[in-house]
Amino acid sequence: KKAPVYQGFFYSTFARMYRLKKSLGQHFLKDESVIMEIINALKQEQFSNLLEVGPGAGALTRHLIHLQSVNFKAVELDEEKVAYLEKNYPALKGKIMQQDFLGIEKPFAGSFAVIGNFPYNISTEILFKLLEWRDEVPFIIGMFQKEVAERIAANPGNKIYGVTSALIQPYYKIDYLFDVPPEKFNPPPKVMSAVIKLSRKKDVLEMKSAKAYKNLVKTAFNQRRKTLRNGVKSLFSAEVLKENIFDKRAEQLSIEDFAALSFRMHKV
Repeated sequence: KKAPVYQGFFYSTFARMYRLKKSLGQHFLKDESVIMEIINALKQEQFSNLLEVGPGAGALTRHLIHLQSVNFKAVELDEEKVAYLEKNYPALKGKIMQQDFLGIEKPFAGSFAVIGNFPYNISTEILFKLLEWRDEVPFIIGMFQKEVAERIAANPGNKIYGVTSALIQPYYKIDYLFDVPPEKFNPPPKVMSAVIKLSRKKDVLEMKSAKAYKNLVKTAFNQRRKTLRNGVKSLFSAEVLKENIFDKRAEQLSIEDFAALSFRMHKV
């Protein structure tokens, strides 16, 4: 599909403003049809506060600032990008936090949704930070490297099912929305991308504690080629370790299995 004329002008003008910085994982979405698919997915939800992570050239931002009755903020580390956005979109004045997302305080006092073409080099860390705010974040719509998106959504028994899958899925339902090929970005990344939606679950798994569950999952997958008995033996008594479930490997256990086992741990 041929891009609209203004789109090429928008990005060529932007390119003259400053350099693209690969060190910050900058790959800017330029395809209007993909942009509108993301915006339309967002419009299916109800929210009053919205945080955009990594607005870049404003591909999504220029639509987000026009959403009715929405309190909008963005977080952007790159000073040049902030200057560009504030110059071209005056409505953004005072709404951009020029910070590393991983170091920010909670941006709203109440509940808020999150959207973004996440920097690929910290996309998993972004999700883990958002997990800390899960009680305030009802849903997240994000662009990820396809491999990371698949890992987040993976089911038990899949070779890519791992720590990321098992730590996020107790709290969020994952909907894999669509793939995005490299040519939809400037510059094109060397990998396929994908957009997923994470919707907070109403019924959260019962577990001993979030800390115990996280420790169990990370310990189990740290030695994923071993049976669970060998991988997590430091966390359970010798008597508990005799049970058949410990004959399995970590990737064979569901999040329900991990949650149930967390109550049996003698060490958190």
